[in-house]
Amino acid sequence: MKIIIAICWFLIFTKLLFFWLWLWQLKEYHLGRFRAHFESQALRKILSSFRRIKYPKFTLKIIIIFFSCLFAEILLLWYFSLLSAVILTFFLIPLFVLSFQIPSAIWRQIIIKKAKKKRSKFKKLLVIGITGSYGKTSTKEFLAQILSSKFKVLRTKEHQNSEIGISQCILNDLKEEGEEDKSSSSPFAVAREHEIFIVEMAAYSKGGIKLLCDIAKPKIGIVTGVNEQHLATFGSMENLLSAEGGKELIESLPEDGMAFFNAKNKYCLELYEKTLRRGSGQAFLYGKNAAFLGEENVLGAMAVARELGMGDDEIRQSVEKIKNKFPGIEIRKGLNGLTVIDASYSANPTGVMAHLDYLALHYPQGKKIIVMPCLIELGKASARIHRKIGEKIKEVCDLAIITTKDRFKEIKEGAGEKAILIENAKEIFQKLKEFFGKSNVILLESRVPSELIKDLLI
Repeated sequence: MKIIIAICWFLIFTKLLFFWLWLWQLKEYHLGRFRAHFESQALRKILSSFRRIKYPKFTLKIIIIFFSCLFAEILLLWYFSLLSAVILTFFLIPLFVLSFQIPSAIWRQIIIKKAKKKRSKFKKLLVIGITGSYGKTSTKEFLAQILSSKFKVLRTKEHQNSEIGISQCILNDLKEEGEEDKSSSSPFAVAREHEIFIVEMAAYSKGGIKLLCDIAKPKIGIVTGVNEQHLATFGSMENLLSAEGGKELIESLPEDGMAFFNAKNKYCLELYEKTLRRGSGQAFLYGKNAAFLGEENVLGAMAVARELGMGDDEIRQSVEKIKNKFPGIEIRKGLNGLTVIDASYSANPTGVMAHLDYLALHYPQGKKIIVMPCLIELGKASARIHRKIGEKIKEVCDLAIITTKDRFKEIKEGAGEKAILIENAKEIFQKLKEFFGKSNVILLESRVPSELIKDLLI
């Protein structure tokens, strides 16, 4: 009987291990982000690990941690009583997992050192650093497309915005003149040396952006916009403004550097004024005439291209080739003529408000429904922000289906009866069936269940 119980516990432990490794990986192995996950309803989230089934992406690091933890659990069950083994599991296994951060940190420093050494060889390389709470990726993509019509451009790939991602991009993709061009079918082809390197920069603690600047050495800095996203991981607005708020990026620029700021954002305007008073380099505002929230990302890319010597005709022709000038969304065909606005890639307060504005502006007819979870990592500002989102939902939407409980109370305070809580994907789909129709639109915001997206789309 003891053996059967021990086996049952081992199976439960394995299931829990999958879940917690998935969450640890989702938070990018960042302790602050992991801790911020439990800023509200911590007990419910801990208990949910017993019923939710999640699997991490099986990278080499995850595989090593997973099998090491299984082996450690077997030793605990072998040498201790079942009750003692279970108790020790909840104390020792988390410490065991965290201990893997030590070799990871050593490997990280080796990669960064190699990247810095390679970067130092590119004396003529112009590096453009982009940071902010939102708009980084779209601004990077717009800028790369415009500049590529005239220059040899490299940009960091999707999710390559951390010290390791940027370092690996430098080591693997940054080309010197005369290197083999792997993109060509000819065995004799050589790559033209990259002239411009566009780097998306993200951080979750003070000093994080400075570290990225020490690696990439930007001469041009772009601050796309700042809000309370990730406030919980930074600990204070002062720390956030220092890192993703752009202060560290601007202070890292050389004396002859250029800095660009989103004129639509109050924090950017404040940093712009401080930069002007400091008197070093050149400072520019962009996006003042943006017709809708988000359009300033295209205008920012155009402003940088203009300062780099591109003519208005060149820029206009490049911009015309950009298919989707509104960042973060994809318009998709849903069932029964339904229009689905897919903004499920990620979410932040400014993005949600911009997408709701887009919904109101471009779809004046028919019913408008938003499906979204509560936002995370907002710290003390969370309640106020969710109440504000609720008020916007009340103004724009006919229905809001909220998929998590965290701040549902605050959203409902703003949205009233238009906001309902449904956590199960199948139940959400059944509710949405009531709104199937050619003139109706569903906005999917942030991490909604993937099975729901599949069910809604043709």
